Amino acid sequence: ARPERRQRLAMQSALLLVVRHGGWMERGGRRRSEPEEADKDRMKRTIIKDWKTRLSYFLQNSSNSNKRKSKKAGRHRNYFRPSPEEAQLWSEAFDELLANKYGLAAFRAFLKSEFCEENIEFWLACEDFKKTKSPQKLTLKAKKIYNDFIEKEAPKEINIDFQTKNMIAQNIQEATHTCFSVAQKRVYSLMENNSYPRFLESEFYQELCKKTPISRAAQGT
Repeated sequence: ARPERRQRLAMQSALLLVVRHGGWMERGGRRRSEPEEADKDRMKRTIIKDWKTRLSYFLQNSSNSNKRKSKKAGRHRNYFRPSPEEAQLWSEAFDELLANKYGLAAFRAFLKSEFCEENIEFWLACEDFKKTKSPQKLTLKAKKIYNDFIEKEAPKEINIDFQTKNMIAQNIQEATHTCFSVAQKRVYSLMENNSYPRFLESEFYQELCKKTPISRAAQGT
């Protein structure tokens, strides 16, 4: 009975995957029917809702980690939803997106959804590293970045070649502001050429770029 039960469960799992990916399939891979329009709309709303939840989470973390040095109790930095025109500027250049607090948080949320958020986290860590003035702090930060992102099986290991990793391992022995320059440029290029175009095509970004129709009441005022 157990083999039959396992076979039945396997068939149910396979059927569920087929339904989730857009309907039943005929032999030869042809799709018999598309999901109903209501299902499509429901899926779209779910995706956008999930994006907003992720973005809210990252905005909160970002505000906590980027407080001004002159901290004041009870005060938090606020981030406001950009206008459609401001969001559209992000598509002109990758740097435009990274320079905007809301845009950066949205991009981090997108990378997290693609399970590659270590790229933007490494890039941000390098940006912070280059601003460090104290030689002691520079060495400590260099070792932390290496342990977090570079060494083999690091918790947030980035995808760079062995030669670059080996060069970094040697450079951090006497840390300078250029220890991670080569790796940072490669990760930047990877994000700009791969993740960034996909972000611009995402449901969430398209939603941000939509202009809200002006109501008749507003037009009459």
